[in-house]
Amino acid sequence: MKKSVLAFSAGLGMFTASVVAAPTANAEDLTLCWAAWDPANALVELSKDFEAQSGHNMSFEFVPWPNFADRMLNELNSGGKLCDLMIGDSQWIGGAAENGHYIKMNDFFEQEGIDMADFIPATVTGYAEWPKGTPNYWALPAFGDVVGWTYRKDWFERPELQAEFQEKYGRALDAPQTLEELKDVAEFFQGREIDGKTVYGAAIYTERGSEGITMGVTNALYNYGFLYENPEKPYELEGFVNSPEAVAGLEYYKELYDCCTPPGSSDWYMSECIDAFKSGQVALQMNFAFIWPGVESDPNVGGGKSGYFPNPAGPGGHFAQLGGQGISVVAYSDKQDAALEYIKWFAQPEVQKKWWEAGGYSALNAVVEDPGFASSQPYAQTFLDSMAIVKDFWAEPAYASLLLPMQSRIHNYVIAGQGTAQEALDGLVKDWNEVFEDEGLK
Repeated sequence: MKKSVLAFSAGLGMFTASVVAAPTANAEDLTLCWAAWDPANALVELSKDFEAQSGHNMSFEFVPWPNFADRMLNELNSGGKLCDLMIGDSQWIGGAAENGHYIKMNDFFEQEGIDMADFIPATVTGYAEWPKGTPNYWALPAFGDVVGWTYRKDWFERPELQAEFQEKYGRALDAPQTLEELKDVAEFFQGREIDGKTVYGAAIYTERGSEGITMGVTNALYNYGFLYENPEKPYELEGFVNSPEAVAGLEYYKELYDCCTPPGSSDWYMSECIDAFKSGQVALQMNFAFIWPGVESDPNVGGGKSGYFPNPAGPGGHFAQLGGQGISVVAYSDKQDAALEYIKWFAQPEVQKKWWEAGGYSALNAVVEDPGFASSQPYAQTFLDSMAIVKDFWAEPAYASLLLPMQSRIHNYVIAGQGTAQEALDGLVKDWNEVFEDEGLK
């Protein structure tokens, strides 16, 4: 979901940025729709090269993340013509394909020699394919993203804290390898005084209104053994969504929230976690990888003061929640040929390399497998390691109807303390079964 300076300032509203080039005889004005964040700002700058080469003029409609899904899904569902190109979230792909919102890209890719095998496999599955596991493509992977962790490396390296942690836990104070180690570290810092200021253990996703707590809790659920369905029987949920292992994972997330988060963090998502980390409130931060360039450049926590690590393993596996998006041509656009020109331009290796350098997270193998990539930024290796363990939320056409009850059930248990983890997941099975029955899938 995001990389130089973070675009989550208070009161940020929807805005339009336009870059105008000299018109040509065949020039058309294209509008690209995405979320309002730093990667979008970087794309505006990158797209100036496309304008110069093509003669087309680019405008950009950017919407803040909390409102992005509602605004753009309404646009698609209404058949609106605002967007010629859409960088839509990974979970939208099923609904956009089934409902005819995006054009299918297979013929175009074949004609232009764009091969999906040239992109990180997880991003092809996550951002482009529908149905999943089939060679039917509705987008080009545009921005690779994944939940990972940031930590105060400068705090971890303090000799007195190293000695105290070693004595208490019998191991070095370092980036945690497991979820239990992560909780130990968070507990160690919770309420501690550092440089005359009380600090806390971890900033984690707890937001209820959009998708926040779901994008957070899955990083524990997956690694304890939660499955969305029976791998042998699609849409069979009982005993998988609410397995004993899944219950333990949900209990872990609540324990982490209860023991180790700052006061007042009951409705936090990306921007709040960023603010808490950059202001020196927390030792650990859960967030999508998009934030890492902004962390590195920050005067308070950048320049070697912070470190990065993948979501730690749990007793049932090692996964991380996928973020990121693909870029699609909107089926209602009257300028589809020009929009396809943009995708052809964007897919070029030299453009993808510039995209990474500008703060965008390229999904092109030629970029991420370059011998110099892992050392190109302090967080580059963590990005690679994290993208190798991704798993995603439902991408079904009924995605929004599946997300709402998960947000509610999880928030009610983890944050409000209502009922038990077993009851929360049993209720989620009930809710999801009703959705799939309404969809005619059960």
